Amino acid sequence: IGADYAYEMWPLFTGFATEEFLAKRTTWAADWVTDSAEWAPADGATINAITYGFIPEEMKGTVDVVMMVRAFHHFNRFEEEGGYRTAALKAAMELLKPGGVVGVVQHRAPEGNSDKSAEGDNGYVKQSTIIAAFEAAGFQFLGSSEVNANPADTPGETDIVWRLPPTLATSRDNPDLKAQMEAIGESDRMTLKFRKPE
Repeated sequence: IGADYAYEMWPLFTGFATEEFLAKRTTWAADWVTDSAEWAPADGATINAITYGFIPEEMKGTVDVVMMVRAFHHFNRFEEEGGYRTAALKAAMELLKPGGVVGVVQHRAPEGNSDKSAEGDNGYVKQSTIIAAFEAAGFQFLGSSEVNANPADTPGETDIVWRLPPTLATSRDNPDLKAQMEAIGESDRMTLKFRKPE
């Protein structure tokens, strides 16, 4: 099952949410299923797609695992505009079978940074924020792993995750700064596991 942000969330992305881009988002779920014929084996699992704005009734309670990989910061940063974090966690709960799990991989803000700097606008969110949000939505926190950790990434209040590889957004024209960012490597990421109660 492929998943995309709710269509209504996309216009909140500044810089690249053009009319053409938004038009493609309206048919994304159907297009993704159709396009999967190019890469999915004919005898494989049934391919489907959802947006976090709409979960078909027939899909509710049918999923074993939901993965949110580097997506939570957008749900979180747009929570005030449309309740997108709340809706995404509700959708995950609805999709999962009882006992199903959610895996989260997310750029991690230092716990000592201000809450404002860790809302997600710069790509980073505090681990405590994510755990609290999932628990408030009814999930059980099962644990964390440091498999995606990078202790060299210690972002300050104004650092954006896209300063690091592979994007290198702030150093493309500055070889010295680019080398510093490449030496840090990709972002420090938390890896968390949650469970829908039985």
